[in-house]
Amino acid sequence: MSFFLKPLRVHLSADKKFHESLHNVLGFYPTNINLYKLAFRHSSAAQEIQKGIKDSNERLEFLGDSVIGTIVADYLFKKFPFKDEGFLTKLRSKMVSRNMHNQLALKLGLKTFIESNNNRFGSVPNSIYGDAYEALIGAIYLDKGFDFVQDYLLKRIINTHIDMDEIETKEIDFKSKFIEWVQKEKKEFSFETIENGVSSVDKQYLLHLIVETEIIGKAQHFSKKRAEQMVAEQACNVFGI
Repeated sequence: MSFFLKPLRVHLSADKKFHESLHNVLGFYPTNINLYKLAFRHSSAAQEIQKGIKDSNERLEFLGDSVIGTIVADYLFKKFPFKDEGFLTKLRSKMVSRNMHNQLALKLGLKTFIESNNNRFGSVPNSIYGDAYEALIGAIYLDKGFDFVQDYLLKRIINTHIDMDEIETKEIDFKSKFIEWVQKEKKEFSFETIENGVSSVDKQYLLHLIVETEIIGKAQHFSKKRAEQMVAEQACNVFGI
């Protein structure tokens, strides 16, 4: 790229190499480079800047998650004008899942940017990649604005890296998704079989999912595994997982 096409701030920046590396991955030059540095800093490598507050990417992750959810919802609403709310909700859940964000982070090559300290917690969880991806989107939003990040997500992410036909047909493992969340939140839960059919032909399983003594959902199916998936999906909707 010609010197004159590159922003002067990049040439003069002490973080010139970081600017160039990000440009190669993102396709644009950041304005506020510090936001992107923060986006890739996992809590294991963060320092406490105030009592209980660290300079990690967690706040950007929170923001980015909300921005992604809004843009994906808008995209699906326009792409499927005759589909009901249930269909759109399921599709959005697949597109903004932790697994999807982990995959996108690796496809974009974000792994090389992440700053973490493996020795601090013993090992770094796989979610670190998806967290960095969400934080990156939060950083782009703050740095460039909503219209820019929306255009970026549509053109560089959704249209390039997401197979919508596969997304439509792929089933989500709601049980694993729910269990991961409930363990993170340190909540007690149980799948309880309430009633079984008596014959081998029409045997069905009626399940309740209980979280902290409260019945969150109920499902019935010939397959116990399928019933667990159904009731776990209800719980995911209830808790906004």
